[in-house]
Parts: sequence; C-alpha cells; structure tokens
Amino acid sequence: MDENEVRVGAGYAGLQLAKALATASGHEDAAVRARAEGRVRDWRRVVAEVAAGRVTVGSRTPVKGLPVWVTPRVMRGGFATGEAAAGGELLGHEVAAVLRAGLADGDRRGLFAYWLSDAGLAELWALLDSGQYAVDVPEEAALLVVAWLVRAGERAAALELLEELRPFAGRLRFAPRPAYVPVSDGTSVHRQTVGEVRVALGRRGPNRAVDAMREALTVWNPFADELLAHWLETVEGGRVGVVRPAGWEARGRELLARYGRLAAEHTLCGKHRKPKENAAILRAALEVAVRGRRLDPRRYGLLQVAVDAMVARRGTPGSAEHAGLRGRQAEVAARPTWQALARVLVARLAVLPDEAAPASVDELVGPVTEEEGARTGIPAGSAIPAALARVVERALSAPAAELVERGVIPSAEVLAEVIPQLVAVATAQGYPDEALRTLMAEVHRAFARRRSLLLVNLQHQVRLEELPWVRAVEPYRRGAQAEGARKALVELGGLALEGFPGTILPNPLIQELRSLARESGLAVPFTEELAADIFMGTFSGKFLEAARCAGELLDGTLYQRYYGIDYAALRAADEPAKGVYGVRTSEAFAQMCRARVGTLKPGSWVAANGTVIEQAQILTTHNLAALVHPVGVDPQAGWPELARRAFAGVCRLVGRIEGNPRALGTIKDAAYAWRQTVFFLALCGLEEQDAVVVWCQELADRQPPHAAARLAPVLGGLRYVMAGGSLDDGAGAEAEAEAGAEAGARLFLGWSIGGHWMRLVRPAA
Repeated sequence: MDENEVRVGAGYAGLQLAKALATASGHEDAAVRARAEGRVRDWRRVVAEVAAGRVTVGSRTPVKGLPVWVTPRVMRGGFATGEAAAGGELLGHEVAAVLRAGLADGDRRGLFAYWLSDAGLAELWALLDSGQYAVDVPEEAALLVVAWLVRAGERAAALELLEELRPFAGRLRFAPRPAYVPVSDGTSVHRQTVGEVRVALGRRGPNRAVDAMREALTVWNPFADELLAHWLETVEGGRVGVVRPAGWEARGRELLARYGRLAAEHTLCGKHRKPKENAAILRAALEVAVRGRRLDPRRYGLLQVAVDAMVARRGTPGSAEHAGLRGRQAEVAARPTWQALARVLVARLAVLPDEAAPASVDELVGPVTEEEGARTGIPAGSAIPAALARVVERALSAPAAELVERGVIPSAEVLAEVIPQLVAVATAQGYPDEALRTLMAEVHRAFARRRSLLLVNLQHQVRLEELPWVRAVEPYRRGAQAEGARKALVELGGLALEGFPGTILPNPLIQELRSLARESGLAVPFTEELAADIFMGTFSGKFLEAARCAGELLDGTLYQRYYGIDYAALRAADEPAKGVYGVRTSEAFAQMCRARVGTLKPGSWVAANGTVIEQAQILTTHNLAALVHPVGVDPQAGWPELARRAFAGVCRLVGRIEGNPRALGTIKDAAYAWRQTVFFLALCGLEEQDAVVVWCQELADRQPPHAAARLAPVLGGLRYVMAGGSLDDGAGAEAEAEAGAEAGARLFLGWSIGGHWMRLVRPAA
C-alpha cells in the first residue's frame, strides 16, 4: 500500500448495523421490522466481508475478484456488500429461459451458452427489434450488445466482448428481462412505473390512529351515551342520583357487563380507560351504585360535573342537537378507509403493464364506480383521498417541468432520479441504428441507477464508457448530436435552478448534466459535492477551472464583494499538476481555500474539512456560474424571482433551527440556500437588488421571533456589503469586519468549528 493512500474501516458499517438491529427488534410496525431485518443481514455481510478482506472500502473495485465494470450491491454511505447486483439466485425470467433451453435448474452458465446458440440469438434479436425488454442493471445489456454485433457482422468485436464476460458467466445476469416498455419520446419522464406504484399502494396497511378513531365513534361514543342516559334517569332538580327508577340497578349491571365484553373485543381506543375521562367517571360511579352503596362526596361531585359537562357539550341523548352530532360522526366512521381505497387503486393499476407510465392519471384516481362499490362494499362515488392520488401521480408521464410544478418531483434529488430518462435519449442519438440506439438509452438509464461507492484518494466513480459492452459499440457512433444535447442541457439546468433555487445540485444530477455537456461539445467544469469525512485535503484541477469560470461571470459583482473573493489571484494561480494520487490536482486552489478559512480552532477534523470544502463551493459557486456561462441558462422567471424563492427557502430552514438538537445540518442547508440567494442577486440590476432585499426583509419580519432574530444579522451583512462595506477583515472567512459586526452584520456560512453563531441567537425580550 502506498504511504499516501487512505484506507477506510468498517466503523460506519458497524454503527448502521446497530441501528438496524435496534429497529428490527423494537419497532412496533411489523413491515418496518421486516425491512430492518433485511438491512441487518446486509450490514452483517458488509462487516464480515471487510473483516475477511474480501471487500475494500474506499476502492473503485471494492469486491475482490470483480472488475471495475461489475455493479456491486451498495449500502448507504457507499459500502459494498460483497455481492454483485446482477448476481444471486436466478430471477423469474431466467428460470423461464432455463426451462425453454432444457437446462438444469439454476444453471446460469448453461444459460449464458444458450443465449449464444442459434435459438438464443434469435430471441435476443427479437428483443432488440421489439424494444420490449428492461435493463435493470447495466450487465443485463451485455448479451444484447453481443447479439447486435453478430447481426452487424462484427464477429471479432463480439468474440472480444465475450472473452471479457465469460469468466463471470455462471455468476452474473447478462441478458435482459422481457417486459413491456413504452417508447420514450425524449420529452417526458415519470417518477415511478405503474408496477412500482402498485407495490407502494399494496404495502399500505391499516392506520392504527384512524382505526382507533373509528372505534371511538362507533363503539365508545354510543356506549358513553348509554351511560349518560342511564344516569340522567336519576336526575331531579338538576341533581344526579336523586331518584332511581325501577330496574335501574339491574339495567346498570347489564351495562357494566356489556362494557367488559366491549373492552375485551375493542382494544384500539384506550380513552375510555382513563379515570379522569367523563365516561370513565360515570362508569366508576355506576359500579358503586349497583352494589347498593352511596357515593362519597368526592365521587358524587365528579359524577355531577361529568354529567353536566356531557349534556352541555353535546346535548341530551336523543335530542336533535345530540342526534345531529352523532349522525355526522357516524358518517365519518362510515367512510371507507384509505387501506380499502388503496386496494381499489391497486385493482385499477393491475390492468396496466408493470413498466407503463400513463400520460394521464385522471381516470385512475376518479371516484369509486358502481362496479367497484358492488365488488368491495365501498360506497359508489367515494372520492380518492389526495394523498393516495399523489402516490398514483408518481407514475404520470409528463414533461419534467410539469411534474415539478405539480409537486410530483418535490426536490432536486428526485429530479436527479428521473432526469436520466431524458439524458439517455439525448446521448443515444449518436447511434444511427435504431435498435442499438434504444439499447444504449436503456444502458444509460440502468447505469444512472448504479449507487455511488465511498471513494478515497481522489478516485472517481466508474464511468459509463468503462463498461466493456459500451466500449464495444463506441465505433458505431456517428458523432455527438450537439444541438439536441445542448438544448436538453440548457432546459434541465434551468429547470433545476427554477424548480429548486435554494438547493445545491446533487451529485447524480451533476453527472447527468456533465453527460449532456460532453455530448454537446461544451467543456464545462462541473464539480461534485465532496464528503467532509473523506476529504483528502486537496482538489482536482477542475475546481480551479470552475472558480476561474465563475470569476469571468462574477468579478466585480455583489457575490464577489460579499464573499471577499480575489479573482485575480485565482487567475494567477499555478496550473494543476499530477499529484500524489496520480490525478491532476490544484494545490494553489486548496491553499487559497485554507487561507480563506483562516486559523482553525480546536475541534472536529470533519468540521475543519467542511470549512475548506465550503470555501471551494463559494469560489466555484458549486456549478451555478457554469450553468449561466458557458451553458447559457437564462431562467424564464428571472434572476430576481429566483433570489426571492431561494431566500424563502432560507427562511423555512432557519425556522427549523429552534429546539432542534441536530441543527447543524439544517444550518448548512440554510447557508447553501443563502449562497444561492446572493448569487442570483448578483445577476440582478442595482434597482432589482434593492427591491429584492426589501422583499426579503419583509418576509423575514413575518417569521417567528426566533427565526427573525437569526435572519436579522444575515440580511444586515448583505445590506452592509451593498452599502460598500466588507465582511472580510483578512483574518479568515468566519470573521466579520469589526464595523460590520457592530452594525449587526454577519457573514453567513454553514460549516463552523465549535458552536455555530446561529444556535446562540435568541429573540429580543
């Protein structure tokens, strides 16, 4: 091992195992326990494989014996389990193929050979021509590529690819799953397929709180009415217990006996057991009275108060007022449960192919029909709750902008999950053969689902072009389709900014934007978010390139003045050079980031790394400047509106700090949203800036006092800079200029060593 290399242990995996064990053993929900048990098995495997030396955490090839192109099963945090995602027991479609081929059960190696026979190749060619297959993991496309090469007369290329695949023929799936797959036009996306939505709805179990409410309305409220009516028989002159009609005690004993039976049968609602509840007071008094004993003064007083309160609140049982209330409650109790309505939706979705994504879900979420009512017992015309309709909407196929507007895509992270559907089509246009174009789009989508590994020593994630079957057909591309890719890049970049202006671009989305930039022929220095706990202390050369790109756009702007950036120094910095990890790094850029942090206080080394990484994000704008130039994003809403939206996000996040025992993550997100606010403001005219800041102050003033107190120095710092002041006194980015601090101005950063000032702010008395 090189002395400069960093290795990662299995401590994190052990912590996750402990959490999973706690959930698996103690959670009240059986479904949650079952999922946790699965995580327990996976994390135990991670720990065991790392201990045995079969898994190396932090490596691009984490599993011993598997090449870089094999997709590993990856757990949270980027830990490989030691298993291949395309491995394991034969799946249903593989079993069917084994039966067709007349092979022994579980013979994956024999199945590999079958696909290369005349019959097998004919099946693969039919799949290629129809496009009716699903590639769930990239390896499942490999034999389709072989079949395409054979049909194209490129037998040498096919044999070369087979030689690379053959050692893993008995271990991995190399053929796709036959499936109905709708043809994508490259303009619409969907969050989930019909099959995935159906599974999600099918998992919806009973809601204990709702069932308890239903029990209260249908069992315990009527019983409480009977208790009240029974005691009202004894009222004379407004006082309870004065008279006792004939048979009153016997009927009371019958009521108490029925209570015992009801309590044994209906156990969801426990309110009737609480001794201070009115119904419990009436019942306890009745237990004394039916034994022929007098109520002591305290119990009698409680009884009188309870009876009076129940009558005053709901009316006398049998009165119009009381009957109206109980009638309305009965209507509520008679409404179908969400679980029952979810089953109706599951049945509706069952008639559609699993891989489908309809262009409209209106009929799917309409009221219960007469036929459905007759079959399920749910009243016809019952509406589907909005929450269930939103689950169905996840399968809606529509332009990404529409799904963002409808809330189907609620975050930048979800946007990153669906964008590969568009990018796959755009980047596959370079293949003139339609079957190959469809196949390569499927490979891209499958590859985008590959989970990132935890990597150290400045290694990069596996790239699509490293897959042998992608390399094998690269000669058959006829050049990039620059115009279409550039159009998609601008649209998707703009959608990310307009839809989620207060959120930094997540790494998976950056990867897709990078693919489009490469396809369009643009050299765009996109930079990923780095993890503070595995930061190597330096930056690859693209960070310096990105900072210089930002300087071309922002030199002399509000952004540059607010953060005190020396763009001239960035332009004059030494060029990146190959460093100890074998990649181009920029020590000059890293040194500049460290200098901006200043002298580090004693504290967490992770936080210390975080402060340096945050300075890199400030200097590069974390891809915002790159989207404006050279990509060319110009949001339709305008930069002032994006600044307002981003600041609204700051307010929401700052509002969550009070009373939050783990507020640092929220503070960091708020600081990132603030940085984007400042960036958008920097692209506004001076009058627009003034108007936006006034709007921001008005919004801040409407926040709860604790949030307004925290926002005041943030906006004060911005106004101070706009008036010509500086928040950088040369002693580091965490320090504020003395004059600025006196004016109630602060530079708002997310990372801090020790306590963050935002946690210490308290509203004025």
